[in-house]
Amino acid sequence: MAESMQGLHRTCRCAEVTKEMIGKEVVLMGWVQKARDKGGIIFVDLRDRSGIMQLIFENGSIDEEGFAKAGKLRSEFVIAVTGVVEERGGAVNKNLATGEIELRVKSLRVLSEAEVPPFPIEENSKTKDEIRLKYRYLDLRRPDLQKNIMLKSKVMMLTRQFFAKEGFLEIETPMLGKSTPEGARDYLVPSRVHPGHFYGLPQSPQLYKQLLMCSGYDRYIQIARCFRDEDLRADRQPEFTQIDMELSFVDVDDVIDVNERYLKKLFREVLDVEVQLPIQRMTWQEAMDRFGSDKPDIRFGMELVNVTETVKDSEFVVFKNAIEAGGTVRGINAKGQGGMARKKIDKLVDFAKGYGAKGLAYLCINEDGTYKSSFAKFMTEEQMNALVAAMDGKPGDLLLFAADKTKIVWTVLGALRCHLAELMGLVDKNVYRFVWITEFPLLEWSDEENRFTAMHHPFTMPMEEDLQYIDSDPGRVRAKAYDIVLNGNEIGGGSVRIHQDDIQEKMFECLGFTKAEAHERFGFLLDAFKYGVPPHAGLAYGLDRLVMLMAKQDSIRDVIAFPKVKDASCLMTNAPDYVDDKQLAELGIEVTPEAEAEIEAEKSAPADAE
Repeated sequence: MAESMQGLHRTCRCAEVTKEMIGKEVVLMGWVQKARDKGGIIFVDLRDRSGIMQLIFENGSIDEEGFAKAGKLRSEFVIAVTGVVEERGGAVNKNLATGEIELRVKSLRVLSEAEVPPFPIEENSKTKDEIRLKYRYLDLRRPDLQKNIMLKSKVMMLTRQFFAKEGFLEIETPMLGKSTPEGARDYLVPSRVHPGHFYGLPQSPQLYKQLLMCSGYDRYIQIARCFRDEDLRADRQPEFTQIDMELSFVDVDDVIDVNERYLKKLFREVLDVEVQLPIQRMTWQEAMDRFGSDKPDIRFGMELVNVTETVKDSEFVVFKNAIEAGGTVRGINAKGQGGMARKKIDKLVDFAKGYGAKGLAYLCINEDGTYKSSFAKFMTEEQMNALVAAMDGKPGDLLLFAADKTKIVWTVLGALRCHLAELMGLVDKNVYRFVWITEFPLLEWSDEENRFTAMHHPFTMPMEEDLQYIDSDPGRVRAKAYDIVLNGNEIGGGSVRIHQDDIQEKMFECLGFTKAEAHERFGFLLDAFKYGVPPHAGLAYGLDRLVMLMAKQDSIRDVIAFPKVKDASCLMTNAPDYVDDKQLAELGIEVTPEAEAEIEAEKSAPADAE
């Protein structure tokens, strides 16, 4: 039977009790982690978000009724205890902040009893994700998850403090806005008041923050909820949080400067890690050529080497055909992996095929300097030696090559390099390596849409010196865009925005929009620009992804309190769910027969079906 806590007030959290408090009386409240009955003495580990405190119940210190209650305690009971802090009588637990002390309990109240949970509440749980997420309220009691959530809270607090001192104003932008489908799919919200009309949930506050610059607010910051209806991965969610900012009367260097100082402060105060300034910068072209990725992990080498010129005269048909088709041949050197078994090399080939490669050519340099290769018979000894020299190959090395369109080669080798680094143990999660990627292409060609699309968004400013190519060679135009990358993950991105009418018109033209189409989609912004718009630029961080990396986690689900799974559903609440016909009728919405059939199937399924 649960008891009231009336008259009791918690004096501190469990791990806030220190050696300096020995001899003092404290009141603690929390969850029973485990209980151990040793006969005349009972030990209980009490847990709250701060950590664990060992409680000791002993006849003489507590009355018979209290001791009897203590004997019935089980995991996850919620209790309140009053007791005196003592030095531990037994062995010190060096794994606990409170490992040198314990609480001798004088009184006990059971505030809430608990059933046996479906999985143990412990760090590094081996329980399947499906079960953990169904009972997320229990999963969130785990100390490792609680640390992540508290770390995220600290990051948000420090972010607000830093940008406030820098003169930024925190301003909220609407959740219910206009759908502007250029990029990921919008989540749509039907309007009851305006039947047949829909709001779009924000993919970002982009247009609103630009309007705030038009309104003279100069420096804006928001920790903003955003929504994207897109396929999910480990580092993506349908709803997520951005640290979103915009600044007026600035250029690229100004935005980078304030954000470098922000990252330095954040990592120093949260992780006690020193970020060396200035952070390295690398152009998009250099990043792609060296690492095959615009979000390069620079914690290790194994850089791509362009060997197109070296092999152009070889008779190896794979190389020859790729070069003749206007592609390239590039390779990576997996140092010390020359003795890799053929089966493992075949697995690497399969991995490469998953990223669009037709295959993967390999060359093992034996310890005696001889070669074992999939293509040696198609090349002369001189050509092979030249290739090995170009790759800085040494005895014991494994050289891997991809030959295709440059874009495919970049993608394949960029992914393979990171995969090999994991296999070879080259990735150190205790190291944080930042790099700015700059001078992105303004536009990229979409074969699917048969047109140029904006690599970032339609409001990104081209580099002034490249404007001359906007008509003749649009793909050559670079953007005043920049991403901040940490350990191979893009954690933030932004750009200088277009504020001149003629350039904005030209951008829409390049994207295939007529004036009427551009005005239909973005008319309110274009109208605002008629009344005096300052030069402005901005940047947005993916807060969840940033915290994921700070917490050394592999999934952003581990830093979000109530995440969704891969199909964008919530296993705990069963959202999204069907609604009744009355609600649909109010919104002027009719469910298709196909969807009706799915709903009926769901309703008739067993209650425990996933």
